[in-house]
Amino acid sequence: MTRLFISDTHLHESRPAVTEGFFRFLQDRAAGAEVLYILGDFFDAWIGDDEDSDLSREVIARVRRLADSGTRIYLMHGNRDFLIGERFTRALGAELLSDPSMINLYGCPTLLMHGDSLCTRDQEYMAFRRKVRSAHWQAEVLALPLDERRELARQLRTQSRGMNSNKAQDIMDVTPDEVSRMMRSQGAKLLIHGHTHRPARHPVLLNGEYGERIVLGDWHDRGWCLRAEPEGLQLESWEL
Repeated sequence: MTRLFISDTHLHESRPAVTEGFFRFLQDRAAGAEVLYILGDFFDAWIGDDEDSDLSREVIARVRRLADSGTRIYLMHGNRDFLIGERFTRALGAELLSDPSMINLYGCPTLLMHGDSLCTRDQEYMAFRRKVRSAHWQAEVLALPLDERRELARQLRTQSRGMNSNKAQDIMDVTPDEVSRMMRSQGAKLLIHGHTHRPARHPVLLNGEYGERIVLGDWHDRGWCLRAEPEGLQLESWEL
């Protein structure tokens, strides 16, 4: 009855240790799990489902192996891989999950998000997010040749690092009022998200009672996942 939640693996050819760590996670920690939720930024960049890199082919093979063993896999878009589509998801043996999504986690109404839409104080990023999530922008980008899309992805990663380097840390974190608003609007007692790279568990006051917000960690020197079982929740971390 184990359900696992991860986010922000940021798989990329330049990060082979993280890739190998993720493959070990699939083989060891995720083996036998009922469900695996990947809540965004699975890849550090995704340029379209016609991506033909060695990394993408190996990821498909490894994740499909877990899916074929009986684990249900759900994948949510992040701010780096929002161009993932049904073609790639089907190849994984997974299902695309909308952001936000509500699930019943052992009787607890639970809201799943990537988390970037909660960072409403970062107005520069929110404007950028609206642009790149538009159907018109995405159609124009996906019409470009693969090499041009790879170069665009490189430019966007560089731009993102530059934008974030000059921002106060609290601006890039979630807005507490937006967290409360979203949880109340969805009737959620628990919120699970990634994006901020600040793994922790936070109480959230909701209509006079406390709920909880759990932030998943990013994969760098360590791997992170939330292990959910009927007996309780455990935010786990281990060296890669």
